[in-house]
Order: sequence, then C-alpha cells, then structure tokens
Amino acid sequence: MNIEQIFVGTELLLGNITNTNARFIAEQCVALGLTCVGQTVVGDDESMLRNALSTSLSRSDFVIVTGGMGAADDDITKKTVTDVLNLKLVPDEKLETSVKKYYAGRHIDEPQNARKLYSVPDNCTVMYNENGITPGFIIEKEGKKVILLPGQPVELEGMFHKYVTEYLKSSSPEAIATSTVKICGIGENEVSDKISDLFGKDSNPSVTVCAKTGEVHLHVTAKAPDEKTALKLIKPVIREIKTRFGFDIYTTDDSTTLEKALVDLLVANKMTISTFESCTGGLVAGRISNVPGVSDVFKHGHITYSNSAKMKFLGVKKKALDDHTAVSAEVCEEMVKGALLSGKPDVVVAVTGLAGPDGGTEEKPVGLVYIGCGVKGNITVNEYHFNGDRKKIRESAVAAAITLARKCVLEYISRSTFG
Repeated sequence: MNIEQIFVGTELLLGNITNTNARFIAEQCVALGLTCVGQTVVGDDESMLRNALSTSLSRSDFVIVTGGMGAADDDITKKTVTDVLNLKLVPDEKLETSVKKYYAGRHIDEPQNARKLYSVPDNCTVMYNENGITPGFIIEKEGKKVILLPGQPVELEGMFHKYVTEYLKSSSPEAIATSTVKICGIGENEVSDKISDLFGKDSNPSVTVCAKTGEVHLHVTAKAPDEKTALKLIKPVIREIKTRFGFDIYTTDDSTTLEKALVDLLVANKMTISTFESCTGGLVAGRISNVPGVSDVFKHGHITYSNSAKMKFLGVKKKALDDHTAVSAEVCEEMVKGALLSGKPDVVVAVTGLAGPDGGTEEKPVGLVYIGCGVKGNITVNEYHFNGDRKKIRESAVAAAITLARKCVLEYISRSTFG
C-alpha cells in the first residue's frame, strides 16, 4: 500500500515550528511495512491544499492529512477535504457534548467558532480525541482512503496509536505483525552493526532502526497471509536480537518507556529512589515521576543547582568544590554519598555538568556531565560528553541518568542473587 502525507500549516513553511509529525508518521508507517511515497507541506491556503490533495489521491491508496483541523478561521483542512471528495459536513452530537464539557470544565465561555468542531464529514469514522477537543476522521470514498488528524503532536500521536494503526493493518491485503525492541545505553551505529546481517532490502521480516535520545528502537515487521503466520516469522528474529543485546534491551512492549522500565524494576524489587540534580534542573525527577504508580518507589527529588545547595543538602565539602569544581567525578560521588544518607533511599541518582551555552573551558567543555548512581551503598560515577545545544545536552543527560540507574539496579540484583 502506498501512503502520502500532507502537512498543513503556514507556520511549518515559515520554520516557526519543527514538523515532528512528519517523522512520527513516517516511522509508524515503516514499522507497519507500508510504503511512504511522498510528503507535502502546504500553508493555510485552500487552493494549495486542494491541489495537493487531488494530486496525492491520484497516485496513492492512502492520504494522511494533518493540521488545520481546529476552529480558527484559517483552519481550512476539514472543509477543503470534504469539498474535494464531494462530501457534506453534518453535526455530531457526541462531539458537541464533548466540546461543551471541555469549555465548561475550564470555566470558559464557548467561542462562537467552536461550532466548527461539531461538524464531521458524512459517512466517516470519527476519531475522538482523548488529549484535546479536535477530532480526527477516517474517510473512504471510491476506493481511496483519507485520514485527517490534528496537528498538535501529543493529540496526533495518541489518536494514531488508538485508531490509525489498527485501521492501516486491517486495510492491508496481507496480515501485518510488528514487534518493537527498545535498547538503551548503545548508539544507533553500534546497534545497526550488530544486526546488519539480519535484514536486507526486501527481507521478510524487515527490521528498521529508529534512533531516539539515549536509546534505539528496533521495529521488526512481517507480512503473511494471516497474523499467526506473520508472528511466527517474527519470533526467531526477536529471539536473536535478545541474544545479541541482552540486558541492554529494556522492553519489547511498544508502550513501555525507559523511565517506566526503571520504575517497574524498582517496584518489583521493593526499592526506593531519589534524585539530586544540577544541570538537568529536575528533568530526571520529572520523567520518573511521570510514570503511573511511581509513588510506591519515588521518595523525593532535589535541584541542588548551586554550590551552596550541594554543600547544605548533600554535605559536599567546600574543599572538593574548590579543588575539582562542581563539574567533576569527585563532587558527583560526594553528591551520591550525601544523598544516600538523605531520607535513606535504596537508589540515588545525581547529575552535575555543563549544559551551556556558556561556562565551558578547554579542560571542561560544554556537554561534560557526570552522572552518579548509588544502590544500597554501591556507587558508580560515569563521565559523559554530549553534543548539541543546551536542550539537547540536558535531554541526553536525563536519558543517560535513567539508563545508568537501571543498569546499576540490575547489577545489584544480580550480585545479590548469584553472589
């Protein structure tokens, strides 16, 4: 099946925002074994969208259109698509109730143009939005299929996972089965090298490599006459990948995040965790505390940004700061030692580094980060060198901190179990 994607929004053309939706949809389609033959970006212009849609429909089985689905005057996607397909817009009572409830729950008067959200293309499948109020739609007309999605990434991704994935699978002439393997602590190139013999250009199953910040996801996809056969094709490939990467694989569940894998490990072993952060400013605690059920294991998180905070709350010695600076293995180790005594958590994560853009030197450049982890008194401190801007460095440090914590906990459990 051929798929084309159209992204609507003048802000995309102006470079005001990054089109992360393009990458997400492409990754999802590739993971399903589908062929993406084109991506088009158009502004909030009805004639341009009309032309783009007509062209895409003339050569592809599916067209996915995102953005321009709200209630503002320049949100022209839904009306334009229905016009091109010679459809009508009709009211939807469930959507109207949902939109009214949304505004009432926020004590906001419903704007006049919100009525645009109530109308849907006739004879379509409505995809209700669990993360907002803008709906999506699946439209089938004369053998062509058009999928309309909101432009907000969190809304689009939630809707895609809930509705679109299964729809695309069910629309395929072959059964498609996909399994995901998530790996942490190893870079994309190393992962690719280790599995290069497992797949070729037209192999079935196929394996695609998707690099994320601090982790790599492998999507193993098989096609067969039925799902049972497709799954049977996948199993030996997954088994071989597990053999090659071992504990660096943190999950084969597509919905499990790196932080959830850590929390699940802590819960299973009845261990608590606390975080003490400098350059990451609470981002490690934020990711960990975002996991449902984390209250069973997360004791507290502190942002010990200044030297005085490190001394006051963690007992870091002034001499260590004077001799080695805050960005050093010695100070990071003292942070871990002091944190293990603070509230007596089983696991401690400490981060100190230079996120930039200023403050770096030849000896201690921007991107230098020390991450320490203590598990029941066993302390590990690692030195990292991250590239990118301040945001990227901090995100990389957070991923590395969670990865290190998971690794240290696994090593502690292994020592306790096998001596």
